[in-house]
Amino acid sequence: MSKRGSTTIWLFCLALFSSTGFAQAPGAIHELSIQQAVEYAHKNNVQVKNALLDISIQQQSNRDITSAALPSVTGSIGATDYLKIPTSLLPGEVFGQPRGTYIPVQFGTKYNSTASIQLQQLLFDGQVFIGLQARATSLEWRKKSAEVTEEAIKTNIYKIYYQLVVSKTQIALLDANINRLNKLDHDTRELYKNGFAEKLDLDKIAVQVANLQTEKTKALNNIDIGYLGLKTLMGMPIKDSLVLTEKITDDQIKEDFTNDSSYQYFDRKEFQYLQLAKKLNEFNIKRYKLSYFPTLSLTGAYSKNAQRNEFDFFGKGDWFTTSYVGLNISIPIFDGFAKDSRIKKSRMELTQTNNQIDNLQLSIDNEVAQARINFRSAISTMNYQKKNMDLAEDVYNQTKKKYEIGSGSNTEITSAQTDLVTAQTNYINALYTAIIAKVDYLKAIGKL
Repeated sequence: MSKRGSTTIWLFCLALFSSTGFAQAPGAIHELSIQQAVEYAHKNNVQVKNALLDISIQQQSNRDITSAALPSVTGSIGATDYLKIPTSLLPGEVFGQPRGTYIPVQFGTKYNSTASIQLQQLLFDGQVFIGLQARATSLEWRKKSAEVTEEAIKTNIYKIYYQLVVSKTQIALLDANINRLNKLDHDTRELYKNGFAEKLDLDKIAVQVANLQTEKTKALNNIDIGYLGLKTLMGMPIKDSLVLTEKITDDQIKEDFTNDSSYQYFDRKEFQYLQLAKKLNEFNIKRYKLSYFPTLSLTGAYSKNAQRNEFDFFGKGDWFTTSYVGLNISIPIFDGFAKDSRIKKSRMELTQTNNQIDNLQLSIDNEVAQARINFRSAISTMNYQKKNMDLAEDVYNQTKKKYEIGSGSNTEITSAQTDLVTAQTNYINALYTAIIAKVDYLKAIGKL
């Protein structure tokens, strides 16, 4: 059933199926259009969910960056019980003792308590300043990364969804052929009873029916595997039932084809992603350049201190106040060329990103050109195979009429039937190929 145009997708489905196990008890029923299938995957596909979580993680990272520019306030409370009060040595001559002697004395009280609050406010730090500027770009970069992931999932959903839709046409053609052969078998049996046909003629028809039944069984099996693959891709439980509500015709496949050679690089999610990565590289260079500038911060503290010989801090007694405000300037002088190394590294990373952008532009040009050629060829092949299938059906009908009136042989009608099945198979494969070519073309120009 499957030729080169559809083999890749069915193998993809088989790979997915092999990791999901067999279906369980029936679950919910989902009737979905192609857009609804994409939206379902947006909510349930694990890769997409993780990509969306990356956005939330970046939002929290941005909050962390913002906190560096906000005041930091710390409070502390402490109490000390000196089991042995510290001893200090005083020069002996102060008390009339010989020079060089010391008298041990103890200062302070057994219990001490302190309650304080400290404030720190960063006034200027070049790296923090650039970090604040880069927050929006970082968040957009994460969002674009999620969109790139969604685009890849969406592309495969489109291909598998429409191939499964087209498979209904394949089954309908196989059923029509089986019915046609059953009718021929009935007519041939009547001729055989009257001596106008041979047993060999009946055997040939039986072989053809068996071949078509086998082909139908294989097709139905591949369709079932395709549904399992689509469910897994969408993040849908295997036990749920999936009903595809859309239809597709030859005209629908052709309608998006255009000979217009214009397209915009910026329509591609990957290009937008790299542009944001480039902007982040530029912020990185600015950040390291500003690390040469001094940093300025404001500090302040207010504290209360009490000293007691008894543990009665909440009773009578004085609490002594200490407070201060300070301005700190940190001036970088020499760091072993670390800043210079970081700047050069960031510039090289920017050059790498620019190279990736240039390469992506070449890739897009090539992808669009190939997709346009493949799409044009697929449409031409589909049109040709459709005409060929219609012609093969006409030949079969004419041959059958000749056979019914006795002027045609069983060999002729068998050959005509075989040609019709071949033409139908070629048409289905051409239809599959055209669908994939259309999706690839729309993705290439950023219009999927």
